[in-house]
Amino acid sequence: MAFSSLFRKKTVQDILKQVAKNESDGHNALGKHLTARDLTAFGIAAIVGAGIFSTIGKASADGGPAVIFLFLFTAIACSFAAFAYAEFASMVPVSGSAYTYSYVAFGEIIAWIIGWALIMEYAIGNITVAISWSDYFTGLLESGGIHLPQWIQMDYLTASNGYNDATALMHGGKSFENLSSNLQASYEAWTTSPTLAGFHFVADLPALLIIILITALVYRGMKESRNASNMMVVIKLCIVLLVIAVGIFYVDTANWHPFAPNGVGGVLKGVSAVFFAYIGFDAISTTAEECKDPQRDLPRGMMWAIIICTILYIAIALVLTGMVNYADLNVGDPLAFVFNELNLKWMSGIIAVSAVVAMASVLLVFQMGQPRIWMSMSRDGLLPKKFSTIHPKYKTPSYATIVTGFVVAVPALFMNLTMVTDLCSIGTLFAFVLVCAGVLVLQNKPNIPRGKFKTPYVNSKFIMPLLIVIALVFSFGYNKTATMDFLTNEKQINTPETIVTSLNKEKSKEVFDFISNTYADKKVASDDLEEVLSGFQADETQYKTVVDSLPIDNSLKYESGFGLFKHKIPMWIFLLVLIGLTIWSYKENLSLIPLLGLICCLYMMAELSVWNWLYFTIWLLIGLSIYFGFSRKNSKLNLKEA
Repeated sequence: MAFSSLFRKKTVQDILKQVAKNESDGHNALGKHLTARDLTAFGIAAIVGAGIFSTIGKASADGGPAVIFLFLFTAIACSFAAFAYAEFASMVPVSGSAYTYSYVAFGEIIAWIIGWALIMEYAIGNITVAISWSDYFTGLLESGGIHLPQWIQMDYLTASNGYNDATALMHGGKSFENLSSNLQASYEAWTTSPTLAGFHFVADLPALLIIILITALVYRGMKESRNASNMMVVIKLCIVLLVIAVGIFYVDTANWHPFAPNGVGGVLKGVSAVFFAYIGFDAISTTAEECKDPQRDLPRGMMWAIIICTILYIAIALVLTGMVNYADLNVGDPLAFVFNELNLKWMSGIIAVSAVVAMASVLLVFQMGQPRIWMSMSRDGLLPKKFSTIHPKYKTPSYATIVTGFVVAVPALFMNLTMVTDLCSIGTLFAFVLVCAGVLVLQNKPNIPRGKFKTPYVNSKFIMPLLIVIALVFSFGYNKTATMDFLTNEKQINTPETIVTSLNKEKSKEVFDFISNTYADKKVASDDLEEVLSGFQADETQYKTVVDSLPIDNSLKYESGFGLFKHKIPMWIFLLVLIGLTIWSYKENLSLIPLLGLICCLYMMAELSVWNWLYFTIWLLIGLSIYFGFSRKNSKLNLKEA
């Protein structure tokens, strides 16, 4: 097969003809039940969930009250991407989302890659939400006096890693009671779990339960899913507004100072968590075939969902950081935590119940999106035909829905929350990048049927070079130290926790004795090595002096050389691509909005760790092996050529 066959494209005309044929046949058609209001509700259902009830706490702890700017930046980036999604959805109103759009713009191999990435987005996203739902649900049971064993409410990786970290910290002198609640729970889960031939049985069973229930609902039908989603959206919007209304009376503006305690770096540290809060809006585009008027309603649904959710997120972030000090918000259930701190137990109970509802609604929308991606890929021959089976009564992709349930349920028993959040974010951002690039590729092509919605055109030819100059002035004028450290790969000192958890019991004792003898006049009165080292951190120069003098290898004191540089590889990739995009925009007069969407999403990808890029690359390589082993020869475009 020729290399050019990898980039064979579907035409918009052929896609629309196939949809019309499916609708006339009836047996392959999906039921049309959705309006703009339903789509907006689906968007809110997907966006207002784990972000507002869970990850907003960690992001606020890192960035302080200034985290609102990260929400604003992320919302703008998503809005740019939403314009591109809306234009494609209006042009190609079928299920398939970014997969179908890439098939039109770039060709089959890119469509497969993005389809495979979307499988990861929805599956990993659902695993994340199921784990968060489990945390809130078990917390709710605890408050009602029902105590489940730790080993059936925690994933294997968290328990294993937490046990190792807890053991290392206790070797360093920290008592079990002084460990964080998360490490205590992990230690307990690992030590009390049943074992078989040395294997510890630790699995998140509540996460499995909610996935089974939601999958059954999605299988049952779009109308039932829509009604359940709308009801859950009303409940959680009422709760969010109640939190804002009650919390505003407990805001102490002194908590907003300093506004950005950790600077720009601290704000951007939460980019993965905050972006994860927004990813649900693209799931709306997978329901295109089930809309009554997709060309009009899809763009409206996406935009309204982003606008409403951004306002809610910023209001909640300001209220939370005003009620308690930002540093206290690094907890899994920040909304319930702040009201607990203020002795408003009744509000904590209401929030716990609403969080369980909110997480379930997010799970519903994601679990609904994934089977429709698989169905679209199956229709094109890239997946087995069985995946495009439509239930004769319920009018849903029945087989794909059941497989989705298994794909999400099994990993949810064992996977770690932080890992899956970052993986979900990188898969989604990659999809956004390709959709924005697709609009740019098609902008000047003739003979492409255009929908009712088109992204407003602003020529980026001179604007892009100007923005580059402004960014350089800011980097070298106002953020020179951080910029030069990045360019010169200046070594970074490790935190006390990183140092202590890398030591064995004997080395911890040696370091503790050394500090006790050398810094007897300055040391913190404690037997906890991490606490002792943390006591020096208030003065950066002193902390560096202490760490430099410790009787341990330099590799444990600092991150440097390639070990440090590897974390910067994604940012270097971004900078090189940015130069290429600037040249392309100058030559081709590219449209500014999708170009900014592409750049913002690529930048957020660059802020994710190199390990996420590595795991994502491995996932794509697995996908490519399936493509060349099965999909390429079974593609309907290939059979058509033959």
